[in-house]
Amino acid sequence: MRVTTSTLSLTVADVETSRDFFCTHLGYQVAMAADGFASLTRGGDAAADIVLLRSGTEVLPPGQRERHATGLILALTVTGIEAEEQRLREAGAPITMPLREEPWGERLFQLTDPNGIVVQLVEWATPEEPTQTEKPGIRVLTPAAENVTESPNARMTGLAAPSRGSTELSTWTVAMEAGQTGPEHLISREQVWTVTVGVLEVTCDGRSEKITAGQTFVLPPNALRQVHAPQAAEAHVAMLSDGVASVPGTEGTRVLPWAR
Repeated sequence: MRVTTSTLSLTVADVETSRDFFCTHLGYQVAMAADGFASLTRGGDAAADIVLLRSGTEVLPPGQRERHATGLILALTVTGIEAEEQRLREAGAPITMPLREEPWGERLFQLTDPNGIVVQLVEWATPEEPTQTEKPGIRVLTPAAENVTESPNARMTGLAAPSRGSTELSTWTVAMEAGQTGPEHLISREQVWTVTVGVLEVTCDGRSEKITAGQTFVLPPNALRQVHAPQAAEAHVAMLSDGVASVPGTEGTRVLPWAR
């Protein structure tokens, strides 16, 4: 047997809404269509083709005509998953599980189409194989523009990280303008902050402290914290590189791209 194409056939109540979902958000194109039927393909990559059939249609065996595509997850392995999630959020796509990372190296998030079809986008971490045969020596790192992440609340500049030569620790700088306040969040790893410029007001598990330039503060893991800059401030942060963030009231965890 030689398989030339893989196709997933889905029975839905409304073919048109699922067709528009896959074409608008996931890059599918209509190959063929008729009343109560649509054949979709992406063409050029490894994504399975999709056939959408309206429930009740006589082309289905009698026992399957009213069975809808529920309880099924269509998983698509992609590259650049963070950019894909951002693109889909900005497009207003119905993201029903935010980006998360599993201990076994799977990064994923989910969308749900109007007929209840769950689409899961997945990216697998590639284990890094050691290439050094000699004892490692000193590494000098210079921040570059691609290491900078801007958010509405701060600017993070990545320094040491596994992608930039370290093996265990990540370090970065945080710059905040006067009046900026970060969101309440938790980090899975201990963080050590040293304020280098200005003043930061930090609330951790209900206790607030004002830290000035030259002072260092330690934030314990999984403690609810929030950082405010009453004046322009900068700080240097260190953490084990596998730390992830979570936000109260939302599902899953979020990686810190400047620490990876």
